[in-house]
Amino acid sequence: MAVPSREIKSFFFSQYFSDGLRITIGVLLPSLIFAQFNQLELGLTLSLGAICVCVVDTPGPEVYKRNAMLACNALLLLVSITTGFARLNVYTLGIEVIAFSFLFSMFTVYGNRAAAVGTSSLLVMIFMMDKGLQPGEVLHYSLLITVGGVWYMIMSLVFFGIRPYRAAQQALGENIVDVVKFLRIKADFYLPETDIEDNYKKLVSQQIKVSQHQDNVRELLFKTRLIVRESTHASRVLVLTFVDLVDMFEQIMATHYDYQEIRDRFEGTEVLPHIAKLVHQMAGELDNIGYAILANSRYRRIKNFGPDLENLKNEIDATSSHLSGSSNLVLKKILINVRDLNQKISDVCKYYNSKSAESLIDKKKGDVEYTKFVAHQDYTPHIFFDNLTFTSATFKHALRVALVCLTGFVITKSNGLLELINHFTGKKIVFGHHSYWVLLTIIVILKPGFSLSKQRNYQRVFGTIIGGAIGVLVLTFVHNKTLEVALLMVFMMGAYSFLRINYITSVIFMTPYVLILFRFLGVGHLDVAEERIIDTIIGSSIAFLASYLIFPSWESEQLRQTLLEVVDANIRYLMTLGEHLTGKPQSTTDYKLARKDVFVKSANLSAAFERMVSEPKSKQKQSKDVHKFVVLNHILSSYLATIASNITGASMLIHLRADNLKMLKRDIAVLNEVSKKLGGNSFEFTAEQSVNEDELTDEKVADQELLKEQLGFINKIANDIQRITDNLILQ
Repeated sequence: MAVPSREIKSFFFSQYFSDGLRITIGVLLPSLIFAQFNQLELGLTLSLGAICVCVVDTPGPEVYKRNAMLACNALLLLVSITTGFARLNVYTLGIEVIAFSFLFSMFTVYGNRAAAVGTSSLLVMIFMMDKGLQPGEVLHYSLLITVGGVWYMIMSLVFFGIRPYRAAQQALGENIVDVVKFLRIKADFYLPETDIEDNYKKLVSQQIKVSQHQDNVRELLFKTRLIVRESTHASRVLVLTFVDLVDMFEQIMATHYDYQEIRDRFEGTEVLPHIAKLVHQMAGELDNIGYAILANSRYRRIKNFGPDLENLKNEIDATSSHLSGSSNLVLKKILINVRDLNQKISDVCKYYNSKSAESLIDKKKGDVEYTKFVAHQDYTPHIFFDNLTFTSATFKHALRVALVCLTGFVITKSNGLLELINHFTGKKIVFGHHSYWVLLTIIVILKPGFSLSKQRNYQRVFGTIIGGAIGVLVLTFVHNKTLEVALLMVFMMGAYSFLRINYITSVIFMTPYVLILFRFLGVGHLDVAEERIIDTIIGSSIAFLASYLIFPSWESEQLRQTLLEVVDANIRYLMTLGEHLTGKPQSTTDYKLARKDVFVKSANLSAAFERMVSEPKSKQKQSKDVHKFVVLNHILSSYLATIASNITGASMLIHLRADNLKMLKRDIAVLNEVSKKLGGNSFEFTAEQSVNEDELTDEKVADQELLKEQLGFINKIANDIQRITDNLILQ
């Protein structure tokens, strides 16, 4: 029972629940306050503005949230006024639906936050379409909506200002939990019962989550002026914990071996299960740290892994007697990696618990320029106009949204479809005052890629049906106003808390809260539930067909660029390591930027593959070869991380023997060939500095031999990637 209890508590400490609570307060408070003065209609109008602006209130630095919400409020006023007058004529309203659906869907070219502003603008257009306002009432009502949006913006920024570090702290804690899961998957490779291929699938899937969370933490830490510029204890601890966490993730990535080979070699011993058990225990310790950070509490480390590591060393030494002519060197390498992992966990723990934390923090300041690790969005107009072409996926998506929204609009304003539905159901169904739900469903479901649209489609329909059933039960058997208000708040918090982590759960919560809200407005609950479900099914059907038939976007058609980006990132990473090895000065920032690029591009490739396999079978081209490419890329990145951990460690290997320099150039040449086959350009590596073997100490000779083995592994993997690439291109 301890694990579920920990997970439940973690959820309530998480940024997701914080977001849900903040949004619920911001949206519901105006209605609750004005309802006390018999002005519920006014309160609901203000809440409508808050609902639209809360879409933009996604995790990120305060300045970016503020600017996005300011732009959102300006557009709310503009769009609500435009819609208020356009709705007076069905043709002008239809023209607006096409124009605004296209325009605001194009905001995607400016990133996720701008896309959220576009979605918010479409929401207010949809909400205003069926609002029966006279021309003289439009401006007043639009101003009230904007006031509600401004209220939400101020409330959100006040929340952020009260605890400026809390959002980064929550994101960091959640990222640690992701790394813990990744570490546990790696540990399972040492267990004989684990299927290696299935475990690789879990690994690359978890790598996507780690990478996405790392990007969120980077933005929160390195774009927040308060954290970057102020040298408070709290800000330094957050930054250094994250830096160490990324280094730790690289260390985990670096612990890659031929798992089937070492299983076969040490089959008669218990050493591999013991390694897995110890790594799982360390993962548990790291999980405890993540929970403490998430809960904003002190962490007192209990487990001392020193005796366990010593026992593992003795067990590894004892394997020599069981091996006939075979070396246990690989086990010793694993032991070194596990010790390094223990040291990194210990360092992170000391930031939060040790009396010597300040001296440790000062010692680890380093020379990294953190602001270089986050992308800076360009908002210049030419980006918008450059994408007005059929070669742009965003343009095709915007055009698809415009056409589908027009279709949904025409359907809600016509009787043909209703007559067909009534004929087959034997009921008299009409589009009521909430027919905008069809358009709302289309806007929410229709995504640039088919797989995302399909996933949202299923989740929206099933979530609405289940939530509708729950809502009808509540409204049938609950007749206490106080209890209804309490349930409304619970359903709202659930809807907004799960919005980013489990969409179907969010929809299940959202539907009953909407039905309870309509009861307060005096609308019959059974009719509204039936109407919402029907409108959702109609909107989902239209969106699904459109994503398949109108300018469909298949992952296999865009995969070559993703493959090229990950290959080029690995080449740059290898060249950065090679320049260090040949004596060229390399800053920590340059090295870590190259490493980050590999991790991000690898995660992008894994995500693209996952999306591709969820598409129709007929659209999945060479999925087996793509999966092999994904796994080989992970292995390649792991070997590069292994070299990086060796040359940036205490030994600081900064020279290459001539044979190793030749092997390094050969590795780069093979990967360059892969890049060219995928449509890229070659990277030039001109370093010539090497060292003669007679100039090296015995220790350095051993380092060179180890490096030779690693470069040989990289060459083998690079050639395998080249063969897979040939298959992908030829088929």
